[in-house]
This record gives sequence, C-alpha cells and structure tokens, in this order.
Amino acid sequence: MKIGMILDNVYPPDPRVENEAIELIKEGHEVYLFCLSYDKNEKVKEEINEIKVRRYTSNTLEYKLSALAYTFPFYNILMSSKIKDFIKNTSVQVIHIHDIRIAGAAFLANKKFNLPTVLDLHENRPEIMRFYPHMQKLYGKLLISIKKWIKKEEAFVKKASKVIVVTKHAKKELVDRTQILKSKVAVVPNTIRSSFYKEKNDLEIPFKNQKEDLTLLYLGDTGERRGLRTVVSSLVKLRDEKGIKNIKFVVVGKTSPYLERMVSDHNISDQVKLFGWQYDTTFPNWIRESDVCVSPLHKNIHHDTTYANKIFQYMSIGKPLLISDVLAQEALMKETEAGLIHKAKDVNDFTEQLLKLYYDSSLREKLGKNGQSFVRNYFTWDKTSGELIDLYKNLN
Repeated sequence: MKIGMILDNVYPPDPRVENEAIELIKEGHEVYLFCLSYDKNEKVKEEINEIKVRRYTSNTLEYKLSALAYTFPFYNILMSSKIKDFIKNTSVQVIHIHDIRIAGAAFLANKKFNLPTVLDLHENRPEIMRFYPHMQKLYGKLLISIKKWIKKEEAFVKKASKVIVVTKHAKKELVDRTQILKSKVAVVPNTIRSSFYKEKNDLEIPFKNQKEDLTLLYLGDTGERRGLRTVVSSLVKLRDEKGIKNIKFVVVGKTSPYLERMVSDHNISDQVKLFGWQYDTTFPNWIRESDVCVSPLHKNIHHDTTYANKIFQYMSIGKPLLISDVLAQEALMKETEAGLIHKAKDVNDFTEQLLKLYYDSSLREKLGKNGQSFVRNYFTWDKTSGELIDLYKNLN
C-alpha cells in the first residue's frame, strides 16, 4: 500500500523514521514522507533510500507555535493544511504519524479523507516535556499544560487505528493508563541496522585512546536528566580520594553550560573531554576508541519506558556498559549481562561499579562480548521490526 509518514521535523536525519520506512519498502510498500524545511534552497521532492520525501516550507514562528500545539489552535491549523495537500497529491492509503506534537494536525487533516492511522510514539512526550528548559521558566509553566498533553495523547491513542511504542514497558504503561486493547499496540524498539558495526570508515576523530588510560564514552544529548553530572563527580571523587587520574571521560554531543562549569570548577579538563556535536557517521570510531560506555540516566517515567539507542550502538561494537537503574535498561542488562548497573544519581554507587571495571579487564571483555553477541544475533533492526511488518499486514 501507499504509506504516508508524517514528521514535524527536517529530514534527514531521523534513524527511526528511516529504519521503519526502509523495512516497509522491503515488504513491497511505497513510503511517502511529509517533513518540514527551513531552507528555501532545499529540494521540495527527493528520493532518499527509496523513501519519497516531500518537504513543506516552515519557519521559526511555526516552530515556536509547535510547543503550544495543545494550548492554541494555530499550529494545528497551519500544519493540517499542509498535510491535506500532502495526502491529496500522494494519494496515500494510510497515515503513519511520528509522535504526538503533529498528531493533532494530522487527525484534523484526515477528517476529509478518513484514512487508517498509525500513531508512532517515539517517546513518552508529555513526561519528558517536564524536563525541557522552557518548561522551567514562568512563561512555559503558564502557557503549556502537561495535563493537556497527556489528555491529548490518550485521546489520539484511542482514535488511532494502531499504536506503536518502543519498549514492552511503554506498552504496559500505555495500556494500563488508557485501557486500550493490548492487540492495538505494537512494540518496535529503537535498534540499529547491522551496517552500523559492519561498515568501516576512515573518518578521523580528534581523540586517540591511550593504553595507560581507561576511557569512558557518552554519546548524545547532555542535558541534566542524562546523568553526566554523576560521572564527572565520580571522577573528581576518585582523583581526590584515591589519586586515580587515568580515567578519561569523553563526551560527544552538544555541550551544556552546567557541564562546562563543572569541568572548570573542579579543574578536571585533563580527564573530561567535551568534544561537542559530531557527525553520527563517526560514532563507530568513537566507540572503538573507548573502554567502557555509559548511560547514567535519571529515573523518570520516560526513561523507565524507553531505550536509549546509544546502548545498542555501544554493545554492537563489543563495549561493556555502565548504566543507571532506570527500568527498561536495567532489565536489558539483567537479560544480556552486558554491563554493570548503578543507582541513578548515586555517585558512590557509580564509583563502586566503575572501580570493578577499572581493575578487571577480563570482566570488561566478558561483558563486552555478551552485549555484542546479543545485539548482532538478536537485536538488530532486521530482527526486531517484525511487529511493524505484522501491523501493516493486518491493518484494515
């Protein structure tokens, strides 16, 4: 069938959208992708990996209005007219909505066409919004109601023909909260394609691991909820209390001000290396230059019910993990024995687990091999996309 994916962002990049689209194309479907563009010189129509991309011009005002999508109707009205045009000109037979920010506009546009709808929840958006910077400010608290976003999400879930979530934990939470049928919800994890670890490249990165060091790596967003403060505090503790200075912490991702302040205040720039944003094509090279990879997330409903894609990237290249005890990734570690678990936000416990890895290279090797075996044999995209394929086979 002709599938119309709706994304309220630019494309590329979006690994989840790309992975799902490619898998559906392999099954014989056509995939058209509605996305936004902020560049007048960008192609309006383009085919990328057989995905038929259709770009619609947006602007800064529309982007800002998206945060108020369920406070005022302006964003939904503006976007719905574009989505109507997309549906009309592509003649798609089903709408696949990527996340709830644009769901209101998509359902509004679909009133005219009455097509089957698949709601793809990349994350628990209302819960994670609580931690957005603008939600910590007075205007955010006054203008944006988390309760409204939760009610809208629940309404969209009930209205959709089918729903997709990223973990079995997310499915349980959603079914318990909305009382929808379990059979309506498919689990499609954020796993990686085998090309991530198979395809070697010669792209240079500005870091080289030294034999005398133990290098920790973190890839991704560096906001407070990601838990990097715990890692830096642990390194300061080990340096000051035990004289251990040969543990390096490499951070690849847009640097947050609090992190820069921590490094400066504790005079630990010789151990904590903030490299900022890097092209994702270089990620395998950064992982290969590390000894232990971390995901020290804080506990909240969102983190408890999602997987950070980075942990599968780490595991696929055979690196041991040191992760916090948020429910989904803790359960994964217990199942795979690919890493050690520490209590979220607990510097002492993180330090205790880190020292186990620091002193025991055979443990690091064992955990790394366990993770690599699990991902490569059971948890790459081609092996976990079955529920997505079945969903479309059974979609009326």
